[in-house]
Amino acid sequence: MDTIKKGVKPEFEFRKIVVDPGQTPIRIDLYLMDRLMHVTRNKIQNACRAQLILVENRPVKPNFKVKPNHEIAIYMPKAPLEPGDVVPEDMDLDIRYEDADLMIIHKPPGMVVHPGIGNFSGTLVNGLVHYFKENVLPVMPGDSSDRPGLVHRIDKNTSGLLVIAKNEIAMKALAEQFFDHSIEREYYALVWGNFDEPKGTLEGNIGRHPKDRKKRYQFPENEDGKHAVTHYEVIEDMYYVSLIRLRLETGRTHQIRVHMSHKNHPLFNDSVYGGDRIVKGTVFTKYKQFVHNCFEVMPRQALHAKSLGFIHPTTKEFVKFDSELPDDFQAALDKWRHYVKHKKEK
Repeated sequence: MDTIKKGVKPEFEFRKIVVDPGQTPIRIDLYLMDRLMHVTRNKIQNACRAQLILVENRPVKPNFKVKPNHEIAIYMPKAPLEPGDVVPEDMDLDIRYEDADLMIIHKPPGMVVHPGIGNFSGTLVNGLVHYFKENVLPVMPGDSSDRPGLVHRIDKNTSGLLVIAKNEIAMKALAEQFFDHSIEREYYALVWGNFDEPKGTLEGNIGRHPKDRKKRYQFPENEDGKHAVTHYEVIEDMYYVSLIRLRLETGRTHQIRVHMSHKNHPLFNDSVYGGDRIVKGTVFTKYKQFVHNCFEVMPRQALHAKSLGFIHPTTKEFVKFDSELPDDFQAALDKWRHYVKHKKEK
């Protein structure tokens, strides 16, 4: 018995299901797969973890076993079937370059790149769909239709440059360069600690954390995960923190954040990988207050996608785009530089 509830926010579809009296106990994700059209098991599991599926008014885990007469309430995010189904939103996109084939966007910190559970509006894709009006952007093969134009992504709290493909030819050409690791991507990061060597290379397989699904993890050699390579170079040593330049050879989720944390240099104020505490420094109260002031100035991980270089899909010429550090990153750097200068003068 299914009913649709009125008054639910338009980005959700509400459904109530009462389990049949003769139903044998079964995992809720498997049970719902047979009763919800066009909904994958993975989406059901994510909805459970987001507490969007309730049994007898209580959130349940994906392995919860439903029994006869259980009442299931489901708040499932609406799944766009076509790129045009993403709700267009008028927003001030920071476009650094645009031609017939591609666009270079500077994403501010705090903006989610594409819609997902908990983020159905305000994403970069919502802005892109509004900007391009009736011109439907291509979608990466195997990707969901709510990610039009996206060839790659950066985290919500990472700022910097993204390339958007405007047609199938550009999508294919750019995707091949990402696959071949020929795209030049340079990041700036403020990390805890200083380095014995001015430059180096970090290698280690990265995959989903075995205990925390929100995190990624660097596995012991050849144990699990996907091969990942990050090259780094120290730009500025500020005693307790360092400004570094990073070049990605591969593009795993959270790659820089995981590699640097594994090397005991977590990104400054990275709450997921241990950078939102004092990792290195003195025990003095004034120093602790200074660091917390820096955290307030830059309330996110100190990571910026500074430049992108690639072969243009049409001209076949190498093009490169660069961006400045955002205000919060620059302000945190200025505070640390002032601190170092004051320390030297003592």
